[in-house]
Amino acid sequence: MPATGDLHVGVVGVGRIGAFHARTLLGLEGVGAVSVTDVLPERAWRVAGASVAESPTALVERGIDALVIATTTAEHASLLRLAAAVGLPAFCEKPVALDLATLDSIFEDVVHAGTLVQVGYQRRFDAGYRAARAAVADGRLGTLLALRAATHDPVPPSEEFIAVSGGIFRDLLIHDFDAVRFVTGSEIVEVYADGAVRETRWFEGYGDVDTAVAVLRLSGGALAIVSGARRDPLGYDVRLELFGTGDSVSVGTGTRAPLRSVEPAVDPPSEPYRNFMDRFEGAYRSELAAFVDAVRHGGPSACPLEEARAALVVALAADRSRAERRPVSIEHVALARATSTG
Repeated sequence: MPATGDLHVGVVGVGRIGAFHARTLLGLEGVGAVSVTDVLPERAWRVAGASVAESPTALVERGIDALVIATTTAEHASLLRLAAAVGLPAFCEKPVALDLATLDSIFEDVVHAGTLVQVGYQRRFDAGYRAARAAVADGRLGTLLALRAATHDPVPPSEEFIAVSGGIFRDLLIHDFDAVRFVTGSEIVEVYADGAVRETRWFEGYGDVDTAVAVLRLSGGALAIVSGARRDPLGYDVRLELFGTGDSVSVGTGTRAPLRSVEPAVDPPSEPYRNFMDRFEGAYRSELAAFVDAVRHGGPSACPLEEARAALVVALAADRSRAERRPVSIEHVALARATSTG
């Protein structure tokens, strides 16, 4: 049932993104109170304007109306099950899980509970990505021929993070896989991926790479090229380019794009994006506003678990493709759990 009046929202995990979510919620229309909890109590107490609970269970017992999950990926499943068990709508950062068995189990619990879950793929709320989606949908691009997508971090994450991240396809490029599906309205049907360690040698100890590429075949016939890197000396580079028979458009290629032209008389980028928050702050605010609106008025999820599963399947197919050095069908990976469980 839709909530009435202003919401009391709980936030679990107030690291960098969780603290931002808590502050955003405190300023949103329709939110009356925010309570937070974190494994580091002192970090929770630093979120001005929010009350602090000693644990996720204690937070839920306060009678909150919705739950925002911004913890490590390993905790997502148990927290989504906690929310489903008491009928709470939940917003969960990506990825929901690193394997299909876990994600499908969560999905079953959520369906049984009949609760709303929105997954945090914030690019769906970025003005540029939404404009590109509209250009595809209304036919302005004509026949879509090809896409180029890129996500390049300014500096590599910590070794502690990489150890549990699931790898470059499930952590970094999963955003691009979701964005390609969102913008084009097409499914990804096949992936051919590769990767290498070009700078940060300790990645090898975790079976991971710091540079990766993938070629995607879409259900509508178009092809996409995706690149990912853990090092960009100019800043945080996230781009999407679409080429059609009627028009060609891009996202993320404005004056702040951290890419320097070596052609004469071309100005260097002005204040390149420093990090994901710098690039997508508005999108993060918009996705939480959409979640609050859905909770208050009973609308559908702006990014349901089915969308998260589709992106995870592509990432898993990319992992398999890199390991086996061959193209991998998305359908085969998507049906793997059903086949294994008979």
